[in-house]
Amino acid sequence: MTLSEIQNLIANQIKKTDELILHKLSSDVVLINQIGNYIVNSGGKRLRPLLVLLCAKACNYQGKDHLTMAAVIEFIHTSTLLHDDVIDKSSTRRGNKTANEVWGNAASVLVGDFLYSRSFEMMVEPNNMRIMQIMSETTNIIAEGEVLQLLNCHDANTTIERYMEVIHRKTAKLFEAAALIGPVLAEKTELENAFASYGLHLGAAFQIIDDALDYMGNEEELGKNIGDDLAEGKPTLPLIYILENGTSEEKSVIKRAIEIEGIALLKEVSNIIKNSGAIEYTINVAKQEVEQAKKSLALLVESNTKNALLSLAELAVNRTH
Repeated sequence: MTLSEIQNLIANQIKKTDELILHKLSSDVVLINQIGNYIVNSGGKRLRPLLVLLCAKACNYQGKDHLTMAAVIEFIHTSTLLHDDVIDKSSTRRGNKTANEVWGNAASVLVGDFLYSRSFEMMVEPNNMRIMQIMSETTNIIAEGEVLQLLNCHDANTTIERYMEVIHRKTAKLFEAAALIGPVLAEKTELENAFASYGLHLGAAFQIIDDALDYMGNEEELGKNIGDDLAEGKPTLPLIYILENGTSEEKSVIKRAIEIEGIALLKEVSNIIKNSGAIEYTINVAKQEVEQAKKSLALLVESNTKNALLSLAELAVNRTH
């Protein structure tokens, strides 16, 4: 199934979620409206709220709280983007100028804080303590992931284990929470572990492919500058692979790029990555995560919704942006 076909399965719920997102973005502080709408309407894939809606449907949930939680998940994701772009000094995202580039760092951070606080205000609405526990733990783990990533920056000794820990905390945890909301709301306790596992592995695969695309994507398609990770000194999986398997000369270039010179060595680093098998290795690791995600759904009976979830996992790796 294509992404459009997946979305068509729950088109009405997606529409209602989008309407709720716009409604809850509303504030009598004009700048919040401007920045919030700019980010939310800037062409993102909305995979995380889509995941909430699909998993709720797969669990045959009949209420409306999944719409609220889909919006909450999107707000948390959007707030992390606002903060990330400030930390990373990014100027482009999804083909547009970042909010910090347009309005400045202070405004971006504060509107990110508003989206966080609005999400906590909204997640009380289902009146479900388990949901509150999941989301409060998730936001805390995401924050820890951000700090861990900061510690890894410019550190050429970062291991695959440390890299994967950052991915699990910073990206995969929110996917896990998005998938888990469905069975929790539907009170399908027996499905919670399966959906949590599915979300975690899907999120990991998605981020690993993002890190590969930073060295192989097309800037126009990708919507950001190629080599952004290198400019920030992030030791992502393609680079770690070379540090563990490359020649001494290749290792020296990658080490220098991570620790000191960054984007200045982009051409040299890209050539090493292209000829070393690092991209193929990285994609293979992502595919292994996808297989784990798909296996997690073995308990589910066959249905269009299950097919959609399986297809979504495949789409996480088979993409160019």
